[in-house]
Amino acid sequence: MFLTATLPLLLMQQAPAGDIDWDKEFGVEEVERDPVTGEIPVEPYTKSNANAGATPFNSDAMAAHFGGRDGIERIADRFTDLNFADPRIGGIFAGHDEVRFRRTIFEQFCYILNAGCDYTGRDMQSSHAGLGSRKADLNAIVENLQQAMREENVPFAAQNRFLSKLAPMSGDVIER
Repeated sequence: MFLTATLPLLLMQQAPAGDIDWDKEFGVEEVERDPVTGEIPVEPYTKSNANAGATPFNSDAMAAHFGGRDGIERIADRFTDLNFADPRIGGIFAGHDEVRFRRTIFEQFCYILNAGCDYTGRDMQSSHAGLGSRKADLNAIVENLQQAMREENVPFAAQNRFLSKLAPMSGDVIER
């Protein structure tokens, strides 16, 4: 009954004009990226290596297993690509600043692997707040990191040592 009563009304409606700015109509604000970095601006925070979530390894031997800074950057880039494209967790990353993520994940890995970088990102708890991350999501992220490390031929023992540095952060990342 409802469908037959409303169908004529739906058919009589005109399509909206093609020149409507729907973002303006619904209050969607255009976010301007930093012209130098390409990143979306964020609220100010205190930058500190302590925000990386782990202390670095004592020597540069781990960085060497990862191919130095260049290898770490390739791993961070591949890891970013895998996470943003992964249907299991892509929703967590949707709408987030991929440029900033790519930079800060490289800095974090580089700092922890003792390859001579400083970490300038936010702390783990505040950077993951409100994402609703579950243990299954973190497992998918770890799988993506393992894939990126495998593709860069990082020895299995070095992969495990690095993952053991990252594992304690799970308490700051998992929310439910």
